Amino acid sequence: MENESAVFFSRVLTELTLSFHIIYATIGVGVPLMIMIAQWVGIKKNDEHYILLARRWARGFVITVAVGVVTGTAIGLQLSLLWPNFMQLAGNVIALPLFMETFAFFFEAIFLGIYLYTWDRFENQKKHLLLLIPVAIGASMSAVFITIVNAFMNAPQGFDVVDGQLVNIQPILAMLNPAMPTKVAHVVVTAYMTAAFVLAAIAAFKMLKGSNHVYHKKALFLLMKVGLVFAIASAIIGDFSAKYLVEYQPEKLAAAEWHFETAKNAPLVLFGVTDGEEVKYAIKVPYALSFLAHSNPTAEVIGLNEFPEDETPPLYIHYLFDTMVMIGMFMVLVSAAYVLGKIRGWSFVSTKWFRRVIVAGGPLSIIAIEAGWWLAEVGRQPWILRKYMKVAEAATTSDHVDIMLILFCGLYIILGVGSVVVLRRMFRHNPIEQEIEDRKAEKGGDFS
Repeated sequence: MENESAVFFSRVLTELTLSFHIIYATIGVGVPLMIMIAQWVGIKKNDEHYILLARRWARGFVITVAVGVVTGTAIGLQLSLLWPNFMQLAGNVIALPLFMETFAFFFEAIFLGIYLYTWDRFENQKKHLLLLIPVAIGASMSAVFITIVNAFMNAPQGFDVVDGQLVNIQPILAMLNPAMPTKVAHVVVTAYMTAAFVLAAIAAFKMLKGSNHVYHKKALFLLMKVGLVFAIASAIIGDFSAKYLVEYQPEKLAAAEWHFETAKNAPLVLFGVTDGEEVKYAIKVPYALSFLAHSNPTAEVIGLNEFPEDETPPLYIHYLFDTMVMIGMFMVLVSAAYVLGKIRGWSFVSTKWFRRVIVAGGPLSIIAIEAGWWLAEVGRQPWILRKYMKVAEAATTSDHVDIMLILFCGLYIILGVGSVVVLRRMFRHNPIEQEIEDRKAEKGGDFS
């Protein structure tokens, strides 16, 4: 029997856990690549500042990894406790990518430990850099495998259904489902982008606080260049994601775009309000939805009228889509302006107001990641396994999920506040100026 209270609290707790975890998971996927790029540039240019960038980022990265492990474990626990019917139905299918995700994490953690404890033990820094390759690969592959599970939930395949059970399971075929390429690419690339802009925001913040050290200037220019590359890549992959939705989840695209009636020459709707039938106060870009969906401005786009009302995603995902896209385009413009401005010597990119914009880009990028994940999860509603099992059918019937929600809220508050406090103290008590002086005394030379 369905327990409406249990379903509600299970959804809330799962959304809370994923929303909290995705912050640390995104940093955990993106930062290793930033560390590797910084150390590679430092070796190539024989520039100690970039080496120190890698070293300091690696210290902070350990804290985020620790929190990510706890929240990731919570997700695995909640899958079994909150969604037992789903695990009974699909557990044999998703077991392989879940196991591979755990293997990828241990692969990353082992080499991360070796990397951290071998600073200055290699005369040839290139050998030390090699240790970062498996760290970056392991971090990215963790994201790949866990995203494959999500992709399977959106486009299930690789099995037969007999008497309500999944049989004749082909795990590899299930993993290589139609949603996998675009979802995996989008998650990994946006993680790289977000990590670059978060670290850039920190560098810009230090400069706003009065530090004019060249270390921060080099960090900011490097990160904005990297962020620009991945922001453009995210936009391109986002276009492929929209075309995937057209073919495989047209109801999700129609709900996200408030496209209620099947029609040609469909406009792209931005912002606005709706009562479910009429859209008001929106910005409409003529022909843009048809072009986005089919690369043809006059093509027909399927509307929500083609789907049963009880299988239609909530219409508020429109705002999630707008938030994700608007922030993404904003960050492309900001990073492009900064990079081009530094190359051409435009003074405005060094002003306080523009640095404030860069600082804002860090939390905005996190918000875009959150909006994207909420869009992915809520846009699949009412299904937990599309066309096979609805969310209400998958949930536990326990009456104690509300207590779990309160306990996990307390845990996340402790983890969130604790990680921020530890990171602030870590870098406040060891500012870059002091570390550079210590490195001078230790190795000799001029690092200023």
